[in-house]
Amino acid sequence: MSTNTLTIWHNPRCSKSRQTLQIIEDSGAEPAIVKYLETPPNAAELKAALSKLGISARDLLRKGEEEYKTLNLANADLSEDALIDAMVAHPKLIERPVVIKGDRAVLGRPPENVNELL
Repeated sequence: MSTNTLTIWHNPRCSKSRQTLQIIEDSGAEPAIVKYLETPPNAAELKAALSKLGISARDLLRKGEEEYKTLNLANADLSEDALIDAMVAHPKLIERPVVIKGDRAVLGRPPENVNELL
């Protein structure tokens, strides 16, 4: 994959994800679309994305999901690796959409954040 390729971790049921994808397509870019609920990232891919985003695993967690509560992910003693493992096992916990281009990434919240990569 070229470093200029735009990749979006997309959930078609999410309005923010759809809006972000629309901005990308309207710019003329043809992104690689990864439906991350069907094809979840592995731990290495998640770590790479977090590094590019410049945030911690905790910052990428969807805290409103049932799994967040049942897995007790609010526990401050959990390590970065434990949180990443939870997201790999339960991709619904990953905040969306994540857009990656080369060594940079943004979270499409708000969707206009993607303009930084276009």
